[in-house]
Amino acid sequence: MIIAPYRDNLKQIVILNPKGGCGKTTLATNLASHLALRGSRPMLIDNDPRGYSTRWLKTRPEGSLAIAGLSSDASSRIAQHRLHRVPRQIDTVIVDTPAAVSHREIRQLTHNADSILVPVLPSAFDVHATTRFVADLLVLTDFERPIAVIANRTRQNTRSLRLLLRTLASFETPTIAVLRDSQNFVHAANLGLGLCELPYYRVQKDLEQFGRIVSWLDQQTLQRSKPGFLSALRRKKQLSRTGTSPRIDES
Repeated sequence: MIIAPYRDNLKQIVILNPKGGCGKTTLATNLASHLALRGSRPMLIDNDPRGYSTRWLKTRPEGSLAIAGLSSDASSRIAQHRLHRVPRQIDTVIVDTPAAVSHREIRQLTHNADSILVPVLPSAFDVHATTRFVADLLVLTDFERPIAVIANRTRQNTRSLRLLLRTLASFETPTIAVLRDSQNFVHAANLGLGLCELPYYRVQKDLEQFGRIVSWLDQQTLQRSKPGFLSALRRKKQLSRTGTSPRIDES
């Protein structure tokens, strides 16, 4: 797996959940599309051996928004040749990860992450697995990385959604969006596009929730740029190890 290098002007977003089929690639590709539309220069790193993100990039229509890509095979070759630098023109790296990642791999993938997104499906098994994973993730990242959960492929007014939201409310990490089980995501993926590249009238409802994800990511970027943030983060880490309830002054 490639580890994106640290760079002050480079945002790194990692999408994680060891449970397969929870929508990591859908989230990664739509984020890349959205960021490209608003003028960013994203790179989509596909660390999944199945290569779904890479296939999506290859199906993008000619003349569509520019998104750089790096497949798992290319990542391995780059690691072997010690080419650890993301091109300077790239300002955001989005890492799509495989299922069943080990603790060591999670530490590697999140080492320089600015934000971590965890999509979860509304099933009892998925919720149980994600509950344990988020708890492990907080420890593996030493409580130093912003982590958010995204309820994915949900259906309104269902028992499964109520169960999911009730469980997510007990998490130590925020649930920032509730994405519908919408064919718009499937249609966009088949075309090599993101939601924001489809007609607005068709995807308006889905974009409202997806926009919450982007807003949360933007807030994390602003938060990390505040003076004294790193010292506050170190204080939070120290307090968490001593068992004292940590607080970060956001003023």
